[in-house]
Amino acid sequence: MSPGPDPASDLAGRTALVTGGGTGIGRVVTEHLVRQGVRVVVVGRRAEPLVALQEAHPGQVRAEVCDVADAQSVDDLSERLADEEISVLVNNAGIGGPVSHLVDIDPQEWDEVMAVNVRGVFLACRAFLPPMLARGRGDVVNLASVTGKRPLEGRTPYCASKMAVLGLTSTLAFEVGPRGVRVNALSPGPVEGERMDRNFRLEAERVGGSEEEARKRFVDRAASRRMVTEDEVADAVVAILRLTGLNGADVDLSAGMIA
Repeated sequence: MSPGPDPASDLAGRTALVTGGGTGIGRVVTEHLVRQGVRVVVVGRRAEPLVALQEAHPGQVRAEVCDVADAQSVDDLSERLADEEISVLVNNAGIGGPVSHLVDIDPQEWDEVMAVNVRGVFLACRAFLPPMLARGRGDVVNLASVTGKRPLEGRTPYCASKMAVLGLTSTLAFEVGPRGVRVNALSPGPVEGERMDRNFRLEAERVGGSEEEARKRFVDRAASRRMVTEDEVADAVVAILRLTGLNGADVDLSAGMIA
């Protein structure tokens, strides 16, 4: 049984849409928002984890299958959610892409990363901003990354996609800020979990050595000599939503990866 909402939360009663919400960071963000009394529409490409979240939080979570990189799929989702007053959009859906030198990357791999990580943010904003603008209130939180702000060999598609998200965020904030909608980015450093375990495995295969050595090289770049956790990322999303003076911001959450 999930804990009740925080009675002090100023988010209670709002409805959020979280993309890529069935697993990993998206799942944890969904659970943290639910604890704040937020109703969450959780979106992803696979039904099973979404339905599991919905069943775990009856009446608080609504599961919807959608491919955020596909315009028709996003438009169909918008129509299905016409009965929901979505005032928070968390663009979390993303893929890591290849771990390889640029000259060895297939164009299809590049396009796939850009489609999910950048086009997906564009399509979700395009679909769900108009009702926020009509009401004169809303929040968009885009999950970017510290990757790209400092060199990370072998990750050019991912780096480029996340820096594109930062450019989208700052420009969009100026477009919609005067009409009552805030747009901010959260840039986590490496986050403990399956995605980073995959990256360390691929990096170890690429350069030789062990996964533990690849992990240490990464972690040693942070002032705190550690990665952040999914719970810390979710806490930061909630904090951004509460900090009403933020707009067009890029919040680093990297345990000192960027310092």
